[in-house]
Amino acid sequence: MIHRKSKRKFSRRSAHRTSLIRNLCKSLINHEQITTTLPKAKDLRSVVEKLVTAGKNDSLHARRMVISKLGGGLQEADKILKVLSPRYKDRNGGYTRIVKSGFRQGDCAPMALIQFVDQQ
Repeated sequence: MIHRKSKRKFSRRSAHRTSLIRNLCKSLINHEQITTTLPKAKDLRSVVEKLVTAGKNDSLHARRMVISKLGGGLQEADKILKVLSPRYKDRNGGYTRIVKSGFRQGDCAPMALIQFVDQQ
């Protein structure tokens, strides 16, 4: 049974899964919107929203937490702390939006666009 298991496995080992989520996070932070499969977008949303919430408290501890979650992404951590978190300082969660965008041609996988709300 799979009760109380919140994360998807994506048919990958744990290190590969961690690296996949980190790379998706970095891409979303840099470009502010990406297209990926729907299950990956749904798992990515919770990770990115926790990073933005942690970045609202601009302290050394928050900076180190964000950098460790991103696997050493210093540019992305700076963007979270200096651009994204101040943008959402009055918002209590819900920083991202997932828009379904049809199916991929090759394998008919459901695709989605994940983006930050109030994107500039």
